[in-house]
Amino acid sequence: MDLFSCRGDRFLRREAPLALRMRPVTLEEFVGQEHILGQGRLLRRAIEGDRLSSVILYGPPGTGKTALANIIAGITRSHFQSLNAVTSGVADIRRVMEDASDRLRMHETRTILFIDEVHRFNKTQQDALLPAVEDGTVIFIGATTENPFFEISRPLLSRSRVFRFEPLDDEDISLILRRALEDKERGLGEYKVVVDEDAFCHIVRCANGDARTALNAIELAVLTTEADEGGVRCITLEIAEESIQEKALVYDKSGDAHYDMASALIKSMRGSDPDATVYWLARMIASGEKPEFIARRILIHAAEDIGLADPHALLVASAAAWAVNFVGWPEAKLILTQAAIYLATAPKSNSCYLAIKNASSDLEGERTGEVPHHLRDASYKGAASLGHGKGYKYPHDYPGNYIFQQYLPDNLVGKTYYEPSENGYERTIKERFASRKKSQPVKKHDPTMPSGR
Repeated sequence: MDLFSCRGDRFLRREAPLALRMRPVTLEEFVGQEHILGQGRLLRRAIEGDRLSSVILYGPPGTGKTALANIIAGITRSHFQSLNAVTSGVADIRRVMEDASDRLRMHETRTILFIDEVHRFNKTQQDALLPAVEDGTVIFIGATTENPFFEISRPLLSRSRVFRFEPLDDEDISLILRRALEDKERGLGEYKVVVDEDAFCHIVRCANGDARTALNAIELAVLTTEADEGGVRCITLEIAEESIQEKALVYDKSGDAHYDMASALIKSMRGSDPDATVYWLARMIASGEKPEFIARRILIHAAEDIGLADPHALLVASAAAWAVNFVGWPEAKLILTQAAIYLATAPKSNSCYLAIKNASSDLEGERTGEVPHHLRDASYKGAASLGHGKGYKYPHDYPGNYIFQQYLPDNLVGKTYYEPSENGYERTIKERFASRKKSQPVKKHDPTMPSGR
């Protein structure tokens, strides 16, 4: 279906904004929203079978709500009518309802009524829709950027199914832009355009999941750029920044800048510099880094560089990781900032990191010893006859719930992997260890020792 053929307006085809010209006209052209429009999904089946019931399409701008309504208009055998909640009133609604009733009675033709920005209708306007929606005179499709559970009246909401549209991901935006640059009939394919990779990526990132923003930016960039002697319009990063009105920070999510800045953040926290920590965190956020990646780096730092010097650090980092996933941008930056500053100002110790590193090294370089007999599982029948558990001392039977005995394999007795530092809580651990070592340590298990529990 040709978007403009029904209007017969060649001027509109040429002068309409690129975002309007590039609207998909079939479900196959539609990009994104696979969770509701993928093959076999309920909404797709209903559209393809022309069996749609009243629905509310809810999601951010530029994610395809109006585009989907236009696709439905081209597929359905019903009469398709559209209203805009900004410019329409109760009188317009009643007129559409009367026409729909006459159409159904005289021609047995259903009416699909699409209302864009339906959240702008007040309660009276929304209530005017109810009778026709309830008796099936019209099939209602509402599009809104606001939460319908707050903005749409309960009676109308109860008669509709809500489908949530998600922001498009970078791959979706990239596909839409490349189509627009290649399409000679509806897009910018009639121009010779070369877009620098960093300029293209900047537009994709700054679009933030909004296809309309991306298309408006690339159209402005192309139309305002003079062609060179060969007729080629070269879109540079500087032009892209002007077109989308946002400066590009030097950051490549898969290149050096990505890892350099992550490294700078970690090293600033490790170095106990909260100011540098916040700066690099702000850079990563402004450059479009995903909150999940930052939260993972903070979690790792809590265990690797703080460890038991402050056992709460890992709890703070874990809580932040959960909260970031729950809240999302932009508020998530406050949560990440709190966690990062806490870690930057916490006492530091890499004792846990060194402990597992050294133990892992011994696993590769040393012979793997047998589990001492007194530590082996003695819970099953016949274990005692094998000597399992013999001589084991149950720590809770001794003062302070502790007793020296051998826990390492014979060939590793005397090895020390964990050495607590003097920092934070680890000083307490170190003092406890020192107190225990005043007693004679057991260097090797003696099978003749009395058996504990």
